[in-house]
Amino acid sequence: MIEKKFRVESADDLRLDLFLKNKLPGMSRARIQKAIREGQVLVNGRTTRPGQRLKEGDWIELALTESVPEGGLQPEPMDLKIIYEDDQIVVLDKPPGLVVHPGAGVRQGTLVQGLLYRYPEIAAVGSAARPGIVHRLDKDTSGVMVVALTPGAYQSLRQQFEERTIHKTYLGLALGRFKQKKGMIDLPLGRHVHHREKISVRTRKPRVAITHYEVLKEFRETTLLALKPITGRTHQLRVHLSATGHPLAGDARYGGQSRQKTRYPRLFLHAWKLSLQHPVSRLEMEFESSLPPELEKILEAEKPLK
Repeated sequence: MIEKKFRVESADDLRLDLFLKNKLPGMSRARIQKAIREGQVLVNGRTTRPGQRLKEGDWIELALTESVPEGGLQPEPMDLKIIYEDDQIVVLDKPPGLVVHPGAGVRQGTLVQGLLYRYPEIAAVGSAARPGIVHRLDKDTSGVMVVALTPGAYQSLRQQFEERTIHKTYLGLALGRFKQKKGMIDLPLGRHVHHREKISVRTRKPRVAITHYEVLKEFRETTLLALKPITGRTHQLRVHLSATGHPLAGDARYGGQSRQKTRYPRLFLHAWKLSLQHPVSRLEMEFESSLPPELEKILEAEKPLK
């Protein structure tokens, strides 16, 4: 379920469906219109039609049911690397190239379908379209993830993420050298003004985004960083580093250097550590995922400082 609430700030005589398309760039206009017709969108507490003209001060409430592939999510056998599991949560090491849940153009072979095969009970946990999922990693990012196995664990973990009491640390290899060994990147992010499939600092709808970084090791042309996102925006680490002139090695989308592909065959971004409070015992727990062999190999090939 996607639940949101918006207030119309200016009387620009905009249609409801177009207003929501601007607010929900990842959702098609046809999907939005269907949701409006089905009563999943209220304007000032009432159902309406896609073409309704909005006025300044109107309140729009959404309770959108997320789409599930036709026939439902089908469990699929999958070799999952489990770091920890009990009757409430499972912590796993996600490999690169694995999509977390079905979405645009991807209906099979996702992590969710592998989880459903191993833990069928998660079908009733959280969203029907992404059962058990409380956060995700990009397809090309590897590393540690936590998944909820019960509704109680789901609510607890979601709350911890919202309150920012779950802490994540990534390892990233950035191009170039940093003047400061530690620092903070505070650059609001949103959809790119022209390329809507990208996240950018050039946006009409900026949202607060903060990343802390620490230099772990310097090479002649690159720097190994520990990255700690305070907020959890889409592609935050990749866009923040690119915007500061230090894109991540192997980042085909935000790196802007096609010649990287031979030297860096995959994105050098790895979810290294994750700390959280157990949903039931309330114990503080920390989990760690070692760099995969292909990233270790890249580090070994980097030229050391003289």
